[in-house]
Amino acid sequence: MTQIYNFSAGPAVLPKEVLAQAAAEMLDWHGSGMSVMEMSHRGPEFMSIYKAAERDLRELLAVPDNYKILFMQGGGLSQNALIPLNLVGHKPEGATIDFIHTGSWSDKSIKEARKYANVNVAASSTTAVPAQAGWKLTPGAAYLHMCTNETIGGIEYQPDFSDPRLQDVLLVADMSSHILSREIDVAKYGVIFAGAQKNIGPAGVTIVIIRDDLLGKALPICPSAFDFKLVAENESMYNTPPTYGIYIAGLVFQWLKRQGGVAEMSRRAQAKADLLYAALDANDFYETRVAKSSRSRMNVPFYLKDESKNEAFLAGAKARGLLQLKGHKSVGGMRASIYNAMPIEGVQALVDYLNEFAAQAAK
Repeated sequence: MTQIYNFSAGPAVLPKEVLAQAAAEMLDWHGSGMSVMEMSHRGPEFMSIYKAAERDLRELLAVPDNYKILFMQGGGLSQNALIPLNLVGHKPEGATIDFIHTGSWSDKSIKEARKYANVNVAASSTTAVPAQAGWKLTPGAAYLHMCTNETIGGIEYQPDFSDPRLQDVLLVADMSSHILSREIDVAKYGVIFAGAQKNIGPAGVTIVIIRDDLLGKALPICPSAFDFKLVAENESMYNTPPTYGIYIAGLVFQWLKRQGGVAEMSRRAQAKADLLYAALDANDFYETRVAKSSRSRMNVPFYLKDESKNEAFLAGAKARGLLQLKGHKSVGGMRASIYNAMPIEGVQALVDYLNEFAAQAAK
């Protein structure tokens, strides 16, 4: 069988070791006589899985003790509603939410937040991170929302915390597509959230990391199952959680620890991104549209300058086992997502194909 490399933006590639372990444990988890899919979410077997996953994630991200980790449902998209429903209540009526707009996911967040509060777009650019000195922040805003890696557009950043204006600002970050790929200071944020289906596990799990003092601020209209305080008090068991997804996420966390943790993932991510961008930059047949200083290490959108060759490019890639390279329908072109589970050998195979296809097209 041809070696397959899956460049899907999500649901995305998982470590082969994790898939093999899940397969081995499918019918009987640790002698329990049950598949994890069959377990009571409040039974001792699953609770041990949940506790280990929570503990390992806390260790990997160095999450402070005064933060809760919630395993929820609905994906990152649902958090565009749940975040304002849970946080706007800590400000008086007429609260404003600030946003940094850097692409499609920021745009979705902004549109959803307008249902619950006033919105101020403090800065906007879809080709580069807006210069922080030019951010027009609202004094007393409920919080500042940013998507620190735009999966579709390919922009990645971390705010400059030396900016004195951020000292008293409540920061909320959507890290869905690059969480666990770089070291972060969790204490700088009030809330971090991430859909699992990129760097954590299968679709269906959403991670929320929230500072304790922000719990209990939900608006009255917030459904009970989505009230962060109730979810935290019930250790993510207020309703039946996505148990199998949590189990797979836990296996991924263990795999990450064996690889050397987030620091090693960051080193690998940079090496893979450098290899791929160098090939794209060196070949006039392709183009990228994000400023070099703002390029994502996880999601690499690129374009064939001769778009009439797009279908031939994708067909040739598929024949070589390079899958899911078609860009998002909203922007076209190509996109290679090179998450933690993508080995550098996969990126090298893509680079080899990029060079080969360009050379053949030039004949």
